[in-house]
Amino acid sequence: MEEFLGPQAEYNEEEEERKYYRRKRLGVIKNVLAASFGAMIVYSVYMGLLQMQLILHYDMTYREVKYSNLGLEDIDRKMLMGINVTPIIGLLYTPILIRFLGTKWMMFLASGIYALFVSTNYWERYYTLVPSAVTIGVAIVPLWASLGNYVTRMAQQYYEYVNYKEEHVQEQKKLPKGACHTYIIVFQSVFNIIFHLSFVFAEFPMIFILNSYLHYNEHVLCNVKACGATVTGVIPGFNTTVLINLPRSMLLIQVESVLMGFAFLAMIIFLVLCGAAYRPTEEIDLRSIGWGNIFQLPFKHLRDYRLRLLCPFFIYSGFEMLFAITGFSLTYGVCILGLRKLWLLILVYGLSCSVFSSLSLCLLRLPRWVCLVAGAFVHAVLLVALLSFSIVHDKENLNRTEYLAPLLVISVLWGLGTALNKTGVSTLLGLLYAEEKERLDFVYTIYHWWQAIAIFIVYLWSHLPMRAKLSILLFTLLVACYCYWVMERRLANKVPFRLPRIPRPRHKVTNHRTSSKLSDDSGRERRVCLRLRSVQEANCQPFAEV
Repeated sequence: MEEFLGPQAEYNEEEEERKYYRRKRLGVIKNVLAASFGAMIVYSVYMGLLQMQLILHYDMTYREVKYSNLGLEDIDRKMLMGINVTPIIGLLYTPILIRFLGTKWMMFLASGIYALFVSTNYWERYYTLVPSAVTIGVAIVPLWASLGNYVTRMAQQYYEYVNYKEEHVQEQKKLPKGACHTYIIVFQSVFNIIFHLSFVFAEFPMIFILNSYLHYNEHVLCNVKACGATVTGVIPGFNTTVLINLPRSMLLIQVESVLMGFAFLAMIIFLVLCGAAYRPTEEIDLRSIGWGNIFQLPFKHLRDYRLRLLCPFFIYSGFEMLFAITGFSLTYGVCILGLRKLWLLILVYGLSCSVFSSLSLCLLRLPRWVCLVAGAFVHAVLLVALLSFSIVHDKENLNRTEYLAPLLVISVLWGLGTALNKTGVSTLLGLLYAEEKERLDFVYTIYHWWQAIAIFIVYLWSHLPMRAKLSILLFTLLVACYCYWVMERRLANKVPFRLPRIPRPRHKVTNHRTSSKLSDDSGRERRVCLRLRSVQEANCQPFAEV
């Protein structure tokens, strides 16, 4: 028994500790990859289904034959309104949801809401599509705030598991300034490389199913007179019948079932493979500051001049990605090349975003402003070029294949700018607040709330002239670059920034016996006080009568 329970000769405590923390580091890498693939699958399913649904509902024959009296056009309009308008109020509830549910469970719940949207397409009615679209609008800001918080938090955890022998790590103190910057840059790059592949996989339903049902250019573009910068609206004159024949209902059900399976796969990935972002004690501390304080703190964080001066970049980040998918791909791509080439433009854009997101790794050696400024320069050049790019259609030759290569080059370059912009902004926020793990959810909530505001503005401007849209984009980009330069200059001059004080956690620790005794004592004291008061009133009664 002594030999069994006594110290083992082969046991090396230091070696076992090293193996333990190596497993922890591998677990952190697994968490980042799982969150990245989960987000990629969710948005692949969502964008692929939404694109197929909008094309089918746009076709007049499809609407009249399958849903003659439902008013699909009105349903689609209200569905898009629910997706684009609801996130405006996201700043009011996002931090409360994240703190109440936890970061991991917020991602799981949001992926479940996207799966709900897929399931409602089995029975396309007003009371199924519109409420599910509104719930997606509610979940957009919490999902993205949770993802940004999660990836940055994993970088902090990885630093702690690498430097587990350091005194400040063992005592769970605040991390030294700049300690985990390397891991933030790497993890944000990995996340964006994987996530941007969602644009590629979202086109699979279009490539393998819907493209063979679409009309050729001679039919869909027969009434289109001009494309590009001179256009007002999206594609004026585009034919309202785009399908050669209608897809079989069973085929559409099979496609939706496959998408539903992948939506459930994303939920399982978030649930099973993603670990917790915070320790249980940290989760309790985050909630214990009071729900009123949690509600107020996102607004108070806007006092920090770093966040205020980055707001124009947040807005431009929402502008440029939605413009690439809707404005450029439709008004330039589909208007010139036809609807059959839409998948190619978006697929090339997604591949470009994914590949060039790896360029943000240059921040390991270069200053942090390089990523954002390079992306802004690429987009500024493209916006000036698009302002002067327009063509007039010749009805005798509607197959303008000579414009395919230039439009693909623009898609690749726009993807380069998007990759540098999106990865650069997310990484920059992580670097600025790397040591403030209790503020990450507030910071990323503000970032994605401003993005949601920008997406709402893009939804409103669909009927504006293309030159007005491009001018708004260019003006916002120039303002964003100027504000970013001011922020970096203030930081270089060591101008102090104002961070709101986060209250200390208020824990209520009571023993069952103590609490019951206190309740008994308080009841006894209350009875004594009532008896004394009645005696005093009785004694004072005669004097009151006199």
